[in-house]
Amino acid sequence: MEFVERLNALSAKIRQQGPAIQTEEATKIAFVMPFINSVLGYDVFDPSEVTPEYVCDVGTKKGEKIDYAIMKNGEIQILIECKKIGEPLHINHASQLFRYFHVTSARISILTNGQVYRFFTDLDAPNKMDEKPFLELDLLDLDEHVLPELQKLTKSAFDVDSIISAAGELKYVSQIKKEIASQFSQPNDDFVKFFANRVYDGIITQKVRDQFAALTRKALVQFLGDQINDRLKSAMSGAIQPSYALSVVETSIAAESAEESGEDRVQTTLDELEGFHVVKAIVRAVVDAKRIVHRDTQSYFGVLLDDNNRKPICRLHFNRSQKYIGIFDAEKNETRHPISSVDDIYGFADQLKGTISLYE
Repeated sequence: MEFVERLNALSAKIRQQGPAIQTEEATKIAFVMPFINSVLGYDVFDPSEVTPEYVCDVGTKKGEKIDYAIMKNGEIQILIECKKIGEPLHINHASQLFRYFHVTSARISILTNGQVYRFFTDLDAPNKMDEKPFLELDLLDLDEHVLPELQKLTKSAFDVDSIISAAGELKYVSQIKKEIASQFSQPNDDFVKFFANRVYDGIITQKVRDQFAALTRKALVQFLGDQINDRLKSAMSGAIQPSYALSVVETSIAAESAEESGEDRVQTTLDELEGFHVVKAIVRAVVDAKRIVHRDTQSYFGVLLDDNNRKPICRLHFNRSQKYIGIFDAEKNETRHPISSVDDIYGFADQLKGTISLYE
């Protein structure tokens, strides 16, 4: 199987079996060992490659064990500490990784709960594990930018120097993305003033600053919506494929949508907006695109014709681990179909156009 296919297979297994896993040991057997074996390519049954319960006495700490040590050419290359699936990963969970990292030859350490993997190295100080990861992988939300870097950690491609040289850029790009997401959600004074000073000729008073804080959030969300729409139009024309690099701002868009609608408990996600634009791109072949609107609710994201609840085109059920698209028949009965990604909506193009014809 190809690398991405192996990741997708493990992702599907987590979706299916994750709710039944109740212990850390079960997490390791069900998810972490397959990750080491199938994704990274190390033989979990060969102790010269993978040593479970690795013991390394550190100072007065005797007999402590790290969950897995991955070896290459007789030297430890990667240390892995595991937690139960669903358990939040905090840096204070990594105390053993900090100690073992210092006294072994490992340059890479991983903290995981079987779904989320956080990768650390020693960028800040030699032989001392950083407190912030340089890479993070969520198997239920795969980031296309992470996959090439993850592949460098596989047995066949492992090159510690290449990994470390790229780690600095990865770490800071990740932190910058998080800071951008934070500014999208709640821009601070410096961020607001940066834009206000370029478009407003008067004095930036507190009242003006408050006004531009709201305007800046709105402009950013509209800009992203335009970018998504442009990419989808290009994809439909065959120029490029849709890009999902903007997922870092999903929570910002959700917050903005909730604020504008006045429904604080309704969160519109980037996937839902992308899904809407895909539906719109499909049905615009049979109806004016301006007539296609969306309404978000707590339980589903609806796409309507003429903003009329009696003319539903489809419903996107994306607020769960398994995504569904709801298709309507002539009696307006909804049938939910499971999909794995927003792109799968294109497979229902004929049904969506057929639904439009019911109202015309």
